[in-house]
Amino acid sequence: MTPVPGEEHPPPPAVRRALAPLMADPGHSAIVTDFDGTLSPIVDDPTRARPLAGAVDLLERLSSRFAVVAVVSGRPVSFLVEHLSPPGRGGPPRPPGSAGTVHLVGLYGLERSAPDGSVIYEPGALRWRAAVAAAADRLQSSAPPGVVVEDKGLAVTVHWRRAPGAGGWAVAAATDAAVAGGLSAHPGRMSVELRPDLAVDKGSVVRDLVTGCAAACYLGDDLGDLPAFAALSDLAAEKGMDTVSVAVVDDESAVGVLEAADLTVSGPGAALSVLGWLAGP
Repeated sequence: MTPVPGEEHPPPPAVRRALAPLMADPGHSAIVTDFDGTLSPIVDDPTRARPLAGAVDLLERLSSRFAVVAVVSGRPVSFLVEHLSPPGRGGPPRPPGSAGTVHLVGLYGLERSAPDGSVIYEPGALRWRAAVAAAADRLQSSAPPGVVVEDKGLAVTVHWRRAPGAGGWAVAAATDAAVAGGLSAHPGRMSVELRPDLAVDKGSVVRDLVTGCAAACYLGDDLGDLPAFAALSDLAAEKGMDTVSVAVVDDESAVGVLEAADLTVSGPGAALSVLGWLAGP
């Protein structure tokens, strides 16, 4: 039998001690994770990112054990459904909160997957489609070679990983497009994303998902995950919730991500080991 992640290489003792409160009462605990850089390695072409082997199975196993299991990502929710849904899943959809439910939240909270397969949009988000489309067209028309302009419908991201020298252009052009369209610019890993100017981010999503739980953790790797870390810290102070923010780090991780986390693990493989240990045998 092939060992599951977390059995062959369990997390270090310090990590297991930090996460112990979640294991003490899984029926009242929440496990929330990012996708890129956490469940999936960072790749040059964002459309080719895929979850690590075993990640989908682990999410299913976790969802049968913990009160809340969710993936909160900058990806469109359609991408998450396509790549994180177990193969061969049949039968009627599961109602929210039932055992086996994995909540999929895309575009930093602008989109959520409903049990019937439809998409639930953040109130007021759809009216920004035209502004985002105009920004995407503007950026695509002037992007230097190697720069990828990813149009996500309700957000647009400019990636310069394949053209490292174009970072200055990307930031300036994205800033101009944001001002023209009334959008908000958010820096990321060799990228900048334009999103509707709405009061929603990974922090507001995490707070909504884990409210009512006794313990919660969040795994993330980028600046966009900082609001999720902050939300957990606030819940610990306000409600006495046991919370753990886990930074999934590599050589290009921003210092602020490491400083904001309660603990760090090295890369998506180590993140999967953490999830495998939480899922149990």
